[in-house]
Amino acid sequence: MGSSTGQQQQTVTVDGQRLRLTNLNKVIYPATGTTKADVLAYYAAIAGYLIPHARDRAVTRKRWVNGVGTEDQPGQVFFQKNLDQSAPAWVQRHSIAHKDHVNVYPMVNDLATLTWFGQISALEIHVPQWRFGPDGEINTPDRLVLDLDPGEGVSLGDCAEVARHARVILRDMGLEPYPVTSGSKGIHLYAALDGSQSSDEVSAVAHELARALEADHPDQVVSDMKKSLRGGKVLVDWSQNNRNKTTVTPYSLRGRLRPTVAAPRTWAELEDPELAQLDYRQMMDRVQELGDLLTGLDGTSDKSEPGDTTTSEAHLADRLHTYRSMRDRTKTPEPIPDSVSGTGGNRFVIQEHHARRLHYDFRLERDGVLVSWAVPKGPPDTPNRNHLAVQTEDHPLEYAAFEGTIPKGEYGAGEMSIWDSGTYHAEKWREGKEVICTIQGRDDGGLAHSGSAIRRYALIHTGGDGSGKRNWLMHLMKDQSTGDTSADAAASGSTEAPPELMPMLASPGSAGDVRADEDWAFEMKWDGVRAIATVTPDGVRLTSRNANDMTALYPELADLGNYVNGNNVVLDGEIVALNKSGRPDFGLLQNRFNLTKGSEIDAARRKAPVHFMIFDLLYLDGNSLLQLQYAQRREILEQAVDSPADGHIQVPPALDVTLEEAVAASRALGLEGVVAKRSSGAYTAGRRTRDWVKIKDQLTQEVVVVGWRPGKGSRAHKVGSLLVAVPDGVDLKYVGRVGSGLTERDLAEIGSRLRKMSRKTAPLADVPAADASDAHWVRPALVGEVQFSERTGAGKLRHPVWRGWRPDKLPSDVVVET
Repeated sequence: MGSSTGQQQQTVTVDGQRLRLTNLNKVIYPATGTTKADVLAYYAAIAGYLIPHARDRAVTRKRWVNGVGTEDQPGQVFFQKNLDQSAPAWVQRHSIAHKDHVNVYPMVNDLATLTWFGQISALEIHVPQWRFGPDGEINTPDRLVLDLDPGEGVSLGDCAEVARHARVILRDMGLEPYPVTSGSKGIHLYAALDGSQSSDEVSAVAHELARALEADHPDQVVSDMKKSLRGGKVLVDWSQNNRNKTTVTPYSLRGRLRPTVAAPRTWAELEDPELAQLDYRQMMDRVQELGDLLTGLDGTSDKSEPGDTTTSEAHLADRLHTYRSMRDRTKTPEPIPDSVSGTGGNRFVIQEHHARRLHYDFRLERDGVLVSWAVPKGPPDTPNRNHLAVQTEDHPLEYAAFEGTIPKGEYGAGEMSIWDSGTYHAEKWREGKEVICTIQGRDDGGLAHSGSAIRRYALIHTGGDGSGKRNWLMHLMKDQSTGDTSADAAASGSTEAPPELMPMLASPGSAGDVRADEDWAFEMKWDGVRAIATVTPDGVRLTSRNANDMTALYPELADLGNYVNGNNVVLDGEIVALNKSGRPDFGLLQNRFNLTKGSEIDAARRKAPVHFMIFDLLYLDGNSLLQLQYAQRREILEQAVDSPADGHIQVPPALDVTLEEAVAASRALGLEGVVAKRSSGAYTAGRRTRDWVKIKDQLTQEVVVVGWRPGKGSRAHKVGSLLVAVPDGVDLKYVGRVGSGLTERDLAEIGSRLRKMSRKTAPLADVPAADASDAHWVRPALVGEVQFSERTGAGKLRHPVWRGWRPDKLPSDVVVET
């Protein structure tokens, strides 16, 4: 619906509910002439994106019944918490008892309710950070929010700089922030929570975070609400995490002079020196182009997008449905045919598109349409650098000749010109996965001006769900002759040295930590040593999780580069030794630790060769993949690594099963457990995160050695058992002594080392007298691992059995396993 209908009122049916819409031509925003019909049309278009972030939350409304007015004469605003008695009976609601009254709050759980809000000119929709439960109970908060509010003389760009500072701290806390320009003056930062903390606890954390920002950046940030302190600074308002406080919901209109909205943004956009608030028309264009940038914040997944031709059987038959739905033939000169107009051609066109930002549209004729990608940096002209290509909606064949101006306010508004065009030959076309083609442009075209008019390109889909499912990499093939070369090699060629990265760490947990309403992938947990592998033209380097170089210890992995399709690559995986049954055996791997002589390493290699189980790809020829979703990285990884026949290099499969099935498979195979990985999660290098949860079948615990007791009889002067502890805040907590599983060789090798680390007093205070009576104390620097049957009520390990030393771990790396 829109203001052009000329109707003042009409009765509509929305989600099965009848609503009478009145005064449709009333101007709500005089500065732009935006009417109530425009407001209703916006909320209808944005409902699929707004509702998931407001669902089941208590809605407070700000209403401008007579419009927002002008700068000289602002319109009257009504702030409403309680639901009107005249509200439709079908509006979902819950009550909250306050000290002296009860309020009934609506929830915006459907388009009908959102349309009713538009009818009563409730422009702003404010919600708390918690949700109602099914019986109206108030749940703990599922997200944290910071409101970055600029003081006098402070710009939106200054807020963006503070947002970047906050992002660092939030990521250190294991939280991934999502930025939203508020539609008013500042920026909101959201982060998803697991619901384990109360509103008071979240508020306290947010307050400390604000204070930390102020302490680190006193010239930029203030955490105190006093207006007298806010001039020239950004207020980090943490108070909206209070149970009784609300924040305008993402995608809501704002009651400003212009119809701006609370707009989800990318972090790249926050770098723009001309960063500005967005209005509702821009937002309608953005969701068509980008989908929901907040996917994952509230357990959401993206709705259908341009390029998604699977939304219904009807749309499958009409590949131009999305294209037509985004354009008004009365307003744009773009060709808008009623149907697909041909098959079998092989034209290509590259159009230079001066839209909101300059980009290049790369289009290939296929099955009667132009399959299209937006390439922000244009087609790459060197194999050393891949370019992002975002798949957009299919375009009609007539678009291959289109040049002109798309009017302001229309989708893709701006100047469009043909940069190059011609024909192409497709070597490989795997729908939605991979395209390899040679294009032949004009002698006077853009390709010829920047090199050769004949180019061989590969496009590789990066995988993933949500807004990331349209992301591809565009690569200029190193071999420019045509041939049947796999696109797995399409990301090779960069000579840029890869960064040094630390591994992302999983949090110990149980099945209860893996929410069924979220998308998770499951991998087997390999009982070995974690390794980051860096592959360059100079060779392979293996580093442990505490950055020790392990390359010389595992010479059989030196050929890793032969099986990786890329010149400069960083991989994450586990080094394991397999027993005769083909199962990982940590005991066998122990024999490979701490060897220095080449002859010893060669002998150990023959006795217990290792395998490298690769489960993540962090860097690929000039492209950091850390910010991609797990599912995207996983798909690129599977294309980037070829396993040899003996399997000593391999990418173990991610399990497309339920958690229960994954755990059952782990037990059946006699493996250590399962790692659950959130499909939408980025790779947070060097951090422990809840996006990865390790669920063990066996009860094991890494421990810090704090002392030893002598043995009995013939072992009276040797180590008989080890006294072990785990971190407890800044202190250590004693968890028992372990002698079982320690071989004579283990005891002989460790004895002299422990004596060199001796100290006179115990490094902890809670060792029982019976264990401390003849103990020899040592500096708490060595880490080992034990298996046990259960924990006592006091937290001690019952029946611990020694599994081996962990030279790849520091005491600070040890966490209490659940």
